[in-house]
Formats: sequence, structure tokens, C-alpha cells
Amino acid sequence: MGKPTSSQPKTQKSISSFFTPKPASSSAPSQRSQPSQEPPPVQKETNLYHAESDEEPVRPATNSVPKRALTEDLSGGNTGLVERPAKRVRGDDEIGSSGFFAEREPPRPNPTPSKSKISPRTEKYLYSSSAQAPSSVPIPDEEEEDDAEKARKAELHKKWVKRMGGATIGRRWVSEETPAEDGDEDDEDEEEEARPAKKAPRKGAKTGKLTPMELQVLDIKRKHMDTLLIIEVGYKFRFFGDDARVAAKELGIVCIPGRFRYDEHPSEAHLKKFASASFPVHRLPVHTKRLVGAGHKVGIVRQIETAALKKAGDNRNTPFIRKLTNVYTKGTYVDDIEGLGQTDSPAGGAPATGYLLCITEAKAKGWGTDEKVDVGILAVQPATGDIIYDTFEDGFMRSEIETRLLHIAPCEFLIVGDLTKATDKMVQHLSGSTLNVFGDTIRVERVGKGKTMAAEAYSHVAQFYADKLKAQKDSGNEREQALLDKVLKLPEEATICLSAMITHMTEYGLEHVFDLTTYFQSFSARSHMLLNGNTLTSLEIYQNQTDHTEKGSLFWTLDKTQTRFGQRLLRKWVGRPLLDQTRLEERVAAVEELKDGHQTLKVDKLQALLRNIKFDLERSLIRIYYGKCTRPELLTALQTLQRIANEYGNVKTPSDAGFASPLINEAIATLPTIGDTVISFLDQINAEAARTDDKYAFFREDHETEDITDSKLGIAAVEQELSEHRSVAAQVLKKNKPVTYVTVAGIEYLVEVLPSDLKHVPASWTKVSGTKKLSRFHTPEVVKMLRERDQHKESLSAACDTAFKSYLSALSTYYAPLRDAIASLSTLDCLLSLSLVALLPGYTKPTFVPTTEISVIGGRHPMVEALLPTYIPNNTTLSTAPGSTRALLITGPNMGGKSSYVRQTALICILAQIGSFVPADSARLGLLDSIHTRMGAFDSLFTNQSTFMVELSETAAILKTATERSLVILDELGRGTSTHDGVAIAGSVLDWVVRETKCLCLFITHYQALAGVARGFAERKELRNVHMKFTATRASDSGRISDIEDEDLEMATDGDEEITFLYEVGEGVAHRSYGLNVARLAHVPKSVIGTAAFKSREMEQSMRQKKVFALSSMMVDVLSEKSGADEKLEQLIVGIDEL
Repeated sequence: MGKPTSSQPKTQKSISSFFTPKPASSSAPSQRSQPSQEPPPVQKETNLYHAESDEEPVRPATNSVPKRALTEDLSGGNTGLVERPAKRVRGDDEIGSSGFFAEREPPRPNPTPSKSKISPRTEKYLYSSSAQAPSSVPIPDEEEEDDAEKARKAELHKKWVKRMGGATIGRRWVSEETPAEDGDEDDEDEEEEARPAKKAPRKGAKTGKLTPMELQVLDIKRKHMDTLLIIEVGYKFRFFGDDARVAAKELGIVCIPGRFRYDEHPSEAHLKKFASASFPVHRLPVHTKRLVGAGHKVGIVRQIETAALKKAGDNRNTPFIRKLTNVYTKGTYVDDIEGLGQTDSPAGGAPATGYLLCITEAKAKGWGTDEKVDVGILAVQPATGDIIYDTFEDGFMRSEIETRLLHIAPCEFLIVGDLTKATDKMVQHLSGSTLNVFGDTIRVERVGKGKTMAAEAYSHVAQFYADKLKAQKDSGNEREQALLDKVLKLPEEATICLSAMITHMTEYGLEHVFDLTTYFQSFSARSHMLLNGNTLTSLEIYQNQTDHTEKGSLFWTLDKTQTRFGQRLLRKWVGRPLLDQTRLEERVAAVEELKDGHQTLKVDKLQALLRNIKFDLERSLIRIYYGKCTRPELLTALQTLQRIANEYGNVKTPSDAGFASPLINEAIATLPTIGDTVISFLDQINAEAARTDDKYAFFREDHETEDITDSKLGIAAVEQELSEHRSVAAQVLKKNKPVTYVTVAGIEYLVEVLPSDLKHVPASWTKVSGTKKLSRFHTPEVVKMLRERDQHKESLSAACDTAFKSYLSALSTYYAPLRDAIASLSTLDCLLSLSLVALLPGYTKPTFVPTTEISVIGGRHPMVEALLPTYIPNNTTLSTAPGSTRALLITGPNMGGKSSYVRQTALICILAQIGSFVPADSARLGLLDSIHTRMGAFDSLFTNQSTFMVELSETAAILKTATERSLVILDELGRGTSTHDGVAIAGSVLDWVVRETKCLCLFITHYQALAGVARGFAERKELRNVHMKFTATRASDSGRISDIEDEDLEMATDGDEEITFLYEVGEGVAHRSYGLNVARLAHVPKSVIGTAAFKSREMEQSMRQKKVFALSSMMVDVLSEKSGADEKLEQLIVGIDEL
């Protein structure tokens, strides 16, 4: 081991001497003594190369001895030689073999080499090959280095790295050659001795610390951790930290890397500033809408002081004061007349209604399928001011909650307290997916619910309405007083929701929407037909079931509206068909009058008026009420309202409108009542200034406030002084004429001076810019006056904003009459839309009767007819009158049109009760109070229910809620289990619906055995068998097999037949479903179809043989006249018929 280790130092030393061939001097030994002091060996043979050296002073903790030794060596002392021989003793042989080393450094004996001091850090990295533990060596305490010492050592290390050719060498990865080169580096260090040590960083400097602005942002962020903050910084809006990462992803802008977290986390200790992203000021509305549309809660942090006022204030050296001025979510974004526009939903998706829904739940009663919960909901649409509330009891399927959520289609949830597991899963299911049943991403927020929440809620609501209550008592308006009392006496769960919603909306500055008590309405006021969640989905009321878009839905078929507010009202009409026959007939009569008067002058005038409203007046009005309306938007809204009022200015009473329908006349008579109000407000403003959003000239001079006038006079006075100052400046420049001010690059009141006149310019003048031919200056007086003018401008700006808010506040006191006028326009728009539908070929006016019946001749499916060129009409006759059929059992081949037939019947009923004409030759209808459907097969993972469980749960809910005035549609009930169980369940449900519920029913099945149920009602004909007609053609020959003439049918199988669907309803039962025909249309491989056909034929023959055997036994019993022969004879006849 000795030989190899001895050769290496020789080479290293000679290389070092080659780099610095200096003559021996008195300082050299002392300098070379340093390495031997710091890294003492623990093992003589193995610790030749160690990583401790003075030339690497970046380590935070080193032994105190080398520090003293180095200081003494540099000052010329020789005290460090005491411990130097340690290295020489270990390497006597090497020194003896080198004449160079013998000449430079004679050996000195060291009696105790192994007892050299080592630092704890050095000891940690030492390698020991023997059993002797390094810890046995006594380790002295380390001394802490001061900042100056650390900086000096860092400087030495930099020099050494530079000398080595700029290699990246850190203390932990130092090569083994380092100790041998130390001596020569020390020689250079002595030459640099006179250089001052590098100064330590000044205390409080920015290194690793946040700027005052970043600290300000951090303070705001910690108060609003759930909000994505957009912060105004000069002429840009910026995001910081994790907000920047989110914004970069959503907006497609660049994120500058940095710290993402808002706490002092060790993982980001090396980063000195926050990650950031930015965009220019004018893009704020665009990016805010995109972030809000993506489901984020967005806050705008603005600078609330201006540069001019800050310059004049005492806090000129501090950051601009910033404050969270606006917070937006999907449900509360009302800062733009277009709302969220196309960000409401994915491309082509169903539009969001903009409702924000609050839900709370009392503790559940019962267990399992008997579980009952009391639920309270309150939904508010900030964009229009509509408020819906309801309290109800719901079962374990949560069908009531689902119904309301599908009707309201909220874009945001506020959950008060903890929901039960089933309800929470329902909400999560409806809001969690990217494209859910609402065609939208939904935001969910939660707030706590204390034990005393109910009492606190009543107190909070009463306090909120206290001032309004007092005002109403003074005004003596009985209607509004009654409405206010109704709001204050809402059920407990609804009051809790109202209190939570008032608190929630206060954050967004929209709490005043609850002042509009006129627009509170109960969801379950039974003046409307109930369409539950399953019905809305199955009948495709708002969305189709294919891609969940609006196209192909009932709403899409009826929507011919011209205005956005008209479209919103039509959506409500479609989801809430009327039950009041008087109102319904009024609406149908109005539609008929508009249809008959199509292209007449008065109807064209109405259509032209609506067509020219390019503005969402309902949204604008509520934005005026919130005080968030812009000047151009305000002008457009008021001018549009003025045009509407002028159009029917001659109408003083409803009878002057010229229509026969009272509904149309009353709507038109409302329009001119707002004319005087609108004109009085328009007279106060300057149209051109409002159009260009010039707030300084917005008000006409007669209507300006004192503050605006004072500020304008102040500006005018300063500008007069500036004009007079031209003569003073001319005297200074020795000119006869007053100087002329120029404006360059936006800098005003510059005095231009030619080079020849520069000698007259005093030193107090400030040079702003210049060229070779002239220079431009600001005089001290100009600078002073400009500062004064800027202060007046800031005061003017604040005064204009205050006056505009007061103007909006005054206008909002007329909210109710203006809203009534817009509601009348909405009604006229919807009636015109329904009249355009009535003009379509084949639509007829329905007739309403007091009994519960459906009698439709030549009925068609409204959506399929609009999408396909042809549709086969069908008749339907159902009635609850004695001796009439109230239920149909429908059979037929797969894809024969059974589901389309039952859907068309339900849709015709809904259309009629909306007030529309219906697609039929004639329709005689009774008013239905609800339509219940059980269609399709799907499981429900979020409630842990299998496909069959969902099927039966929905059926059970229908059996409990259906009344004699309901229409029930059951499609293939019982298919989710074995044939025997399925037939038994389907048969018993059908029997219950016909015998007990006594409602109208359409029952689709593929179980031909259920045809026997109809025989039980043969006497009074409550239940009839019908089927969808078809023809079957054998592939072997062209012989046609009719579904009615089926004497040869037993010889054929549907594997070798071609089925032609006739889509007509006929009497009787279809004894086969022809499933193999569908398999062929679905391109199932021929070999698979062949095998299936063989198996089908085999099973049919087996069943037929069993039936024939049973019937023959029965015939023997009948002929032998045994007991019960009459009963068996009846069974025999039924069996032969089925066979």
C-alpha cells in the first residue's frame, strides 16, 4: 500500500511547481504549512487526500485553527509551523526520494501526529479502513465565522476556481489532487493580500426577500385563498404565485417561473420572487369572462389611488394602495351586458340559466328505502333578479331534488351545512363532470351551519329587511306589504338559505337583489304541471339525449324568439306547463290571433319592434340596479326603452292596442307608461359623451353637481394661468412675443428653445427633450401648475364617478315599472314565437275539456318531424271516463317505433298546456297535473344502485306520486332481471296502475305473456292491446308474411327474414320481437346470427310442444267433464289463442 500512495504526491507536487516556478522564500514554508494544519490524518496510510483546504472557503463550518494560521501567515508570521511536520513524518520516504522537496523543505519530527485537531465536519467525511473509530479523537467545539470572514474565504475560492480554468468545483466534490496544489495557490493569495475583503450583504437588502408590493399582494391573497386574484400593476394586470400557473393554463398566456406557494415552504427556499403572468389593461373583461366561465372565483385588485394624488400626498415613497374591488363567479358575473356569452357552456352545449342555488337539509328521518329528509332551496338569478324558493320532503332516491335541479339548472351551488350522503352524491354527480346534464361546469361552495342557525337566520333576514319594512309601511302599498310579510314568514329551511345567500351575495356587492320581493316565487306552486327530472331527460325537453345539446329538444323546436329576455321566459314556459284552464285558453287565443294576423300591419309592427331590440334590456336593467352599468350601455338601454314607449305612445288603455286578446292588449298598454321616466333621465345626459364613455362631459351643464363644476373651474383657472405664463417665459428668453407651448409624445406645455437662445435659459428650467435644432423645457412654474391641474383632474374624475353612481341610484328607484315593461315585451316575444310555430304545416289548435282524456287524431312527434323529411302520424285515444280505455299495452318488433309513439303523445300534451298549437290533425285534451316516465336502462353508481334497482326505484316513486290526472309512461319494465321475475313484476305493476291508480298509461313491453292482463279488463275495456305494424319478407322467396296474416309464421325465423317497419299502431299483440333482425342491421357476424336463429327456433319449438301437451291434457279434462270444466274451457281458449 505504501508504494502506490507515495508516487502520486510526487507527480502532484511537480505539476504544482510547474505552474508556479517561484524561488523558495521565507513565506513559502508558512504558506505550505496551512494545508497540513487543517486536515490532520487519522490513518497514516489511507488519509493522504482529503477535502479540507483554505482555498475552498465556501464551507459554512471549518476548524478555527486554520483561520488563525492563515491570518498569521498573511501578516508574515511563522507561528503556524508547529503542526506542519505532521505530513512530512507520514511521508518521509517520499521526501527522501525527491531532491526538489529536500531542497525546499527539510523534514521536522512531530512526536504526536495523530493528535492533530480536526473539525466535526471534517471528521464526518474521513475514511477509516481500520477498526479504530475516528470519534475517539477529541473534537473541539467549532467557532462560528463572522460574515466578513465568510466573504473573504468565498473570494479566495473564486480565485482558485478561476486559476483552475473555471471548472465547477464545489466543496463536496473536490478532487483528490486538491491538497497538492494548495501551496502554490497560497503563494498567489499573499500577492493579493492588499485587496480588501468582499463586503457582506447589507442587512435588509432584497436578497431572498419580497418587495413591498409582493408583500402587499401576499397579505390580500392570504385573506382570499379561494379566489384567483387579478392585480393591477401600472398598465398591466398581473397574477402571482399559483394564480399565475392557473391563469397561464386557462388563458394561454406565459407564466414566468418562480414561487408558486404562498407560504415559506423549504422546497421553494431557493426562489426569490413569485411566479407571475400578465396581460394589458384593456383585455381585463375578456380574460375575466374566460376565467369565470371555467368555474373559477375571480377577484380584481385595483390601485385605489392615482399617481397625481399620490405625488401630492404624504405616502409618496410607499407602494400604491391596492384593494379587492370586485369578486366574480359564474352566477354573479353581471359586469358585462352580454353576461358570460358563449363561456356559459361548451360549444353547442345547453346554455346555463345563470341561477345560483343554495341548498340545506335537515337531519334524515328513517333508514334505507324509508329515509326521509326535509330540504330547503333558494335560487337567485342575479342577471335578472328572479328568485325561486321551496321546502319539501324527499325520499331516498332524492327524485324531488333532482327534479328541481334539472328545472333550475344552476351554474353555482352554495351548500349550507352538511348534506346527507345521498344528496351530496346527487349534487356532486350533477356538478362534477366536465360536461354534465346541464352542459356546464358548476362551482360548489360550502358554508357551515351552526346549531342556532335557524334563529340567527330569522334575525339576519328581519334586520336586512327592517328599513324596507319601514318604508313600505309609510308608503301604504298593500301588495308590496303583503309580499314582504310573505318573505319574512318563509319556512325555516328556506329562511336559512335566504340568510346564507344574503351573506354570500354581499361579498359580490349584489345583496340588493333580495330587495326585489316582487320576484320571489315558490317552485312548487301548483299552478303548473309537474315535470320531474326523468321526464325532462326522457322527453328531451331542454336537451337531446345524444350529445346533450339544445338542437333536437322541445325548447329548440319552439324557440323562434327575437330577444334574449324573451328566450328566457319561453324556457320557463316550456318547463312549467299551465294547469289553469282560463289562463291557458287566454294564451292559446292570443297565439291564434297573432297567427291569423300574420303579415298584417299591427303584427308586423310588433315583430319589427322586437327585431330591432338588439340589446338584453333585462340584464341592463338589473346592472343599473346594481350600479354596475357603463355609460354607453346606459345610453343604449334608455334610448331603446324610449323607442319602445314612443312606438305605442298613443295607447292610453288596453282597449286602444287594437287586438282582441286581453293578454296582448295589456302587455302593449304597459309599454308607453315608462316614456316620461325614461325621457326625464335622458334629458340630463349628453348623448355623444355617453356614447364615447366620456365621463367628464357625460352630464349636461344644467345637471352637473357642484363638485364637478368646482373641479372644472379649477382646471380652467390653472389653464388660464398657464396661458398668462407664456409672456413671463418670453421675457426670460428675451423674446418680444409670448412663447408658444408645444405637446410632444403626450407631454404638454413644453417651451421650445433654439440653440442660439440657450444662453438665456436659467438653470431652474428642466430640459425634457430635444433635437439638434431645438431643446424643450418645462419652467418651474409650469411644473407646479401642471401638478395642480392633475390634482384638479383627479378630483373631477372622482366627482364624475360619484355623480354617475347617484344617477344610477335614482334610476333604480323606477326598477319595478321598467321591469314590468320588459316583462310585457318578453310575453309578446314568446306569443309571437308560438304563433310562428302554429304557422308550420300540420299544426292545429288543441281543444281543452274538463275530464282527463287524450284524444289525438294524426299526431306526430314535433322534434323528429323537424329533423326528418317524413313521419307517420298515429292516433291515440285514452280517457278515465267509465267504459273508456285508459291504458294501452304496446308490443311490436325492436325498432318498430314504440318509444317514439309514446313520447309524441306526452309531448303533444305538454305543447298544448304551454299554450302552443300541436302537430296533429285534431287534439281534444284534458289538463294533466303531471307526466311520469320510466324509460331507458342505466345504473346509478353515485347512489350504489344497479340498473334494475334504478328501474324499480323510479317505478315505485311513480306508483306513489301518480294521480288520476297523471299520464304514466313505462317502457320495457322488468327487462333487468330473469324472464319470470320480469314478467311477474311488469304484470303486477300494470295491473296496479290500471286498477288502483286509474291514471292514463302507456305500457311498452316485449313480454307477450302480459297480453293476458288485458283479458282481465275485457269487460270494461280499461286496458287494450295494441302493436306497431310491420311486414316480414322471407329471404328464400319473395313471399310476404304479414304481421296479421301469420298462419305460416311458425315456419319462419327472424334470422332469414327481412322486416319492414310500418310505424303504425294497430290492434292486437305482436307475438314476436324480431331481435335477430336488429342484430343483422347492427352488422353482427352472419355466423353468430345463424347460430342464434337455430337456437331461437329450437327454443320456440320446445316451448310450443310443451304448450300443445298442456292444452291437450286440458282438453281431455274438459271433454271428460271433470270438476271445474268451465274454468278450464276458458283457459283452453286463451291458450289456443296464444299458441
